[in-house]
Amino acid sequence: MRHPTEGTLRRLLDEPAGVPDPDRAHVAGCPQCLATLAATRRDADLVGAALATEGSPDVDAGWRRLTAALPAAAPAARPERVRPSRSRGFLRRPAAAVLAFGVVLAGAGTAAANDWLQVFRTEEIAPLSLTTNDLVALPDLSAYGDVELTGDPDVHEVPDAATAAEESGLDVPEVATLPRGVTGEPMISVGGQLSATFTYSADRAAQAAAAAGEVLPPPPPGLDGSSVRLVAGPGVAQVWSSESGLPALVVGRAVAPSAYSSGVPFETVRDHLLSLPGLPDDVAAQLRTFTADGSTLPLPVPAELATTSTAEVDGEEATVLTGNDGAMAAVVWVSDGVVTAVAGSLDTDELLSVARDLR
Repeated sequence: MRHPTEGTLRRLLDEPAGVPDPDRAHVAGCPQCLATLAATRRDADLVGAALATEGSPDVDAGWRRLTAALPAAAPAARPERVRPSRSRGFLRRPAAAVLAFGVVLAGAGTAAANDWLQVFRTEEIAPLSLTTNDLVALPDLSAYGDVELTGDPDVHEVPDAATAAEESGLDVPEVATLPRGVTGEPMISVGGQLSATFTYSADRAAQAAAAAGEVLPPPPPGLDGSSVRLVAGPGVAQVWSSESGLPALVVGRAVAPSAYSSGVPFETVRDHLLSLPGLPDDVAAQLRTFTADGSTLPLPVPAELATTSTAEVDGEEATVLTGNDGAMAAVVWVSDGVVTAVAGSLDTDELLSVARDLR
């Protein structure tokens, strides 16, 4: 098989969901491509260091530092703005914390030294049942290392589906027939890609454990300073509102999360994180069931508020969530690395009918 182009290798770093599976498999087993990928990563790190700022980024100053670091570089377009990190607040939100922690754990594979290799690609979704006590007890990842958020979701309204498709690069779902009580045109919004990188710190992990009255086992060799990177998005959402102004039907689609590891075998990161103090035993047991194939994304479901079941949608197994009060329901599934969700104040049969008839 031919070697992928340099553009394809760069896309492995910036937009991995857009790289075909045969190219990813070739790179993973080709020393020449891995060496080129490592060089590409070093170039990207150089660019990131040159543009790095504290607080609100000054793009002009960053661009001057970049051109000074690369004196022989040809003129190029100005860089996109980097979203300031708000990782601590983000990871303290219960749903975000569960998703981040789950994706960090739900993968398998080995990363080449000084390089990033994909260790997780969402191919299916499975519900992760959580109680209120579980959410309160869930460890804050930012207490065990550095968490950096990059990219800019920039969620904004667009005038029509064609614009949404152009901006997101996604096929915008088209509802064949609106269910009873849902009329009019939807509000359409688009959001960009977001990346989160967690870098483990043995010192901070020990301090966090001590503060909780626990003692962590010594970290395995190479774990200190190793990183896991999560990439998700872009996405698009269509919202039909009821007469009261509340969402009656929501149809969303996004590039599903993928994760990458750098430094040590992923199993080393996974096993150590599962030993963190405060992680409820039942949550750890559920997460362990997602770690074997590196393709199952845990979907947090509050046990007191909703029940789950499965159904078939377009040949894929979908997760169906039903609110215990009957006010809301949702259907979520993954196909070809893209997650689609249909939700609203409808019963599950109506939502499944919408989901199965999407064009």
